[in-house]
Amino acid sequence: MRVKFWREAALAVAMASVGVGAAGGAAAAAAGAAGAIYATTRGVESLVASPIDRVVADAESVMKGMGIVQDATSSDNGGAKRELKGKHGDLDVTVQLEQQDSATTKVEVSARKNLAEWDKDYARQVLERIVKAAH
Repeated sequence: MRVKFWREAALAVAMASVGVGAAGGAAAAAAGAAGAIYATTRGVESLVASPIDRVVADAESVMKGMGIVQDATSSDNGGAKRELKGKHGDLDVTVQLEQQDSATTKVEVSARKNLAEWDKDYARQVLERIVKAAH
């Protein structure tokens, strides 16, 4: 009886882990973890408890304050997805924003040194300032 329970529990955890890996932001939202910062493959992400327009303005202000020279912006899906790109020294900094609902925005920041190297520490600094500014 106990073996069956643990086997089923392990299967449930494994299945949940697969879904969380693909949609970590959704899991964070479900847990009410707005503001917490999570590592991604190339950078860091967080859910910010502010509308996307405010978070975009805050992100632009943070980029300017940190000396990141913004050189591109894009918008998709009626403004529900936005991307800001800029340079800071040898880093290509990208801030991706996606509206989750009217009061929550998912923000992902990456700082690429070259084709295979990413500066997650710098990306974390940028994201921490964006999260702080949005609150």
